[in-house]
This record gives sequence, structure tokens and C-alpha cells, in this order.
Amino acid sequence: MKEDFLHYIWQHQYYHKAALATTAGEPLQVLRVGFYNTDAGPDFQEALLRIGEVEWSGSVEVHLKASDWHRHQHQHDPTYDQVVLHVVWEADAPVRRMDGTLVPVLSLQGRVDLSLGHTYQRLLQAKSAVPCAAFWPTVPEVTKALMLERALVERLEAKGQEVLQTFRSYSNDWEQTAYHTLLRGFGFKTNQQGFEQLAKALPLPVVRRHQHNLPQLEALLFGQAGFLDESADIYKAQLQKEYAFLRHKYTLQPVPRPIWKFLRMRPANFPTVRLAQLAAVLHGQQAFFSKLLAADTVKQFEMLFKAPVSAYWRQHYHFGKSAKALQQGIGKSSVHNLIINVAAPLLTAYGLYTDDRAYIEKAIALLGQLREGSNKITRLYEELGWQAKSAADNQAALGLYKHYCAPVNCLRCAIGHKIMKQNSSAA
Repeated sequence: MKEDFLHYIWQHQYYHKAALATTAGEPLQVLRVGFYNTDAGPDFQEALLRIGEVEWSGSVEVHLKASDWHRHQHQHDPTYDQVVLHVVWEADAPVRRMDGTLVPVLSLQGRVDLSLGHTYQRLLQAKSAVPCAAFWPTVPEVTKALMLERALVERLEAKGQEVLQTFRSYSNDWEQTAYHTLLRGFGFKTNQQGFEQLAKALPLPVVRRHQHNLPQLEALLFGQAGFLDESADIYKAQLQKEYAFLRHKYTLQPVPRPIWKFLRMRPANFPTVRLAQLAAVLHGQQAFFSKLLAADTVKQFEMLFKAPVSAYWRQHYHFGKSAKALQQGIGKSSVHNLIINVAAPLLTAYGLYTDDRAYIEKAIALLGQLREGSNKITRLYEELGWQAKSAADNQAALGLYKHYCAPVNCLRCAIGHKIMKQNSSAA
């Protein structure tokens, strides 16, 4: 048995309550279970209990064994002096607060329906990537839909919090934050780290001074990325000359060349091609973040990330290496990837910062209008009969898997909760 199972039992009161009493024999009535605490301190706070004839307001601590109180050194922590009930499976030792007073104990051993424990063990020991796969058909569709919606919001808000960390590192400058997020997004999955380092190595104020001049912009991007160190052709020589001047002018230091990855990638995804596409997007693009906030339609968001690359990069995928077919710029699927991983997190972050849910709802609605190909994670749920209809569905499935299925966090999942409830007479 795991302690989080007892947390679950207490939180939902899934135990037999007949003749409920403490281990000292005092009648116990639970008036309010308390709020589950995920931070330091007692497990449940602001609980309300009646022990004997007295009402107690305070915290509830949960352990498998009462002796865990001493093992965790709670007897020396004043935070635990507010505990009014110690909920345990096995009451193997008395526990006291710092002032020596005994903490009332409730033992759940013998009060929990065995079927509930068996269901939990089946989920814990499931060999499938989705622990509840065997139970999935028994869960109402509305429960699955609501949980996936919750997983989507949680995933978006987690991404929004990451953006807010960047925002704070740039002294609360949204345009700087959007620039950093944009570059990180252009790294897609394989070269994300390289583009993120490039965002730090090439400050937005420098980019702004040269946004009107595409060759200078390419010189800055390719030079700071470390791709202008060797000769290749006339165009590269021109960029080298331009970069040498700009590097000296702004005292720039390029990122290490080995950070970039080309192995097992299609030429269209090479970091050199992505840098050319990024240069095209940044060229003449003023107030990117303001435009992002103002965009309403999918087409308006697409236009933020679409621009024709320079003549050289229409015919090359690397310096000195010609492309077999002309390439005008970034493809539609890549644009949608940027909307998912740049636009939606930025909108969510702004909504969290301003406490305006309208921006988060806007991000959700935007994802609902995009198509996104399936992946190995979404296919796990498709095999169970679920079908993704939009990028919002895909992102929801990714959030569900990462935060609930992979860590077997079934007790915090509405789907897992429904399964547990369906398999317990106490529930």
C-alpha cells in the first residue's frame, strides 16, 4: 500500500463510518475533511472534526504507520502542532505534539473496502502504458471528455508558467519574452536548445536595429549560430563580411557550433533552413507580441509565422549545397506547430499574468481549430477507441499521459477516480 492511497481514501471519505472513533475510543465525526496540501506541512488543512463533545479546527496528517510521525521528525516541527487528527492504516505508536499532548489517531485498517484496494493495485501493476486500459470502456464518455479538457488546461498553464519564468528573467518585457519563445519554437524538438541559446546570444535590441535589412539579419543569425566560420560560396562570403562588422560593433559571442543537430533529419528541417525561415519572419516584423495578442483568426496567427525566405535559401538547404526543389518558406504543418508551441503558451502566460481567462480561452479555441498529426502518445488512446479531432485533443492527450498515466497518478485523475468509485461499495 502507498500513502497516496490513504490520502485518496481520506479526501473522498471512502471508508466505513459506522461507530467511527479514535484509537482512544472517543466518538469521531468528520464535518470537513480539509483542503489537500501539496506543499510542505500537514497533508490536509482547515479540517473540521468533532471528537467526543468538542469541535476541532486544524490539520489532518496521513501516514501508513503512526510511527512515521517520528520517522519524519514531526514531533520537532511546530507546523504539526496544529494537527487535530492523525489518520493512519496501522496505529503502531502514540504520537505527541511539541508540548507533549497526544494527537488523536484514526486507524483505517478494517474500514476500507477490499475491492477498492484491489482496483488500485490493478492500476498500479498494469503493464499497459495507460494503466486504466482494461477499465477504459466502463468509464462514461463525459468523464473522459472532462478529464481531457482538464489535462489540456493544465498542460497549457504549465507551459504558460514556463513563459512567465522567461518573462521575469527579461525584467517583465513581453516583447523580449515573445522573441525568446519564438526562437525556442523555431528549434522545434531537435534543435530547441540551440535556438534558445541563440536567443540569449543575440539580443532583441540588436535584431530590431537590423530588421529592415534581410542580409544583415541573416548575417546576425547565422553568425551568432556559428555557421559563418568557413568559406562556401559568394553569398556566405558576403554574410561573413557583414557579420564580422556587426559582431565587433555589438561585441557579440556566437553559440558553440556543435550544439546544432543535423543527423537523421530531412533537409527541410535542418537548423540552417530554420534560421533562414526565422530571418524571414523577423524581417520587418515589429511588435510581434502585440500582433499576437491582437490576432483573432487562424489565418491571422498563421501570417505571424509565414514569410518567403531570401532568394538564396529558396535554392539551398545549407551553405554551398543546392536544394533539389525550390522552397518558398516554412510549411503549413510547421506553422501550426509554432502556433501550438509559441502562440498558445504566450497567450496563456499573458492570461495568467493579467488574471484574464479570456486569453487562455482564446488559446484553447485556437488549438481547437488546428489539425495536428497523431503521435506515439495519442495512438495509445486511439487504440482504446478515442479519436483526436484537433490539436487541442492531441495536447490534452499528451497532458493526460505525462501527468497522470506515465506516473500512474490515477488517484488524481477523474477517470481513475470514476473507476475506483465504480469498484467500491464504500464509495
